Amino acid sequence: MKEKIHPQYGEAKVICGCGNTFTTGSVKKELRVDVCSACHPFFTGQQRNMAARGRIEKFNKRYGQEG
Repeated sequence: MKEKIHPQYGEAKVICGCGNTFTTGSVKKELRVDVCSACHPFFTGQQRNMAARGRIEKFNKRYGQEG
């Protein structure tokens, strides 16, 4: 590898929109993200509920009570 052309790789603090923080490796000192494993629907198990809720609403809209 060539010397003095690569960025410094070090520890970085990741800050999520939900308030969760953790450390990882990066060339930046601080990273801000919108979603993390603590609040993402796939990791929290809410993904199935959200998908089912949409199907239920679609069913009720199509076959539900009129009025």
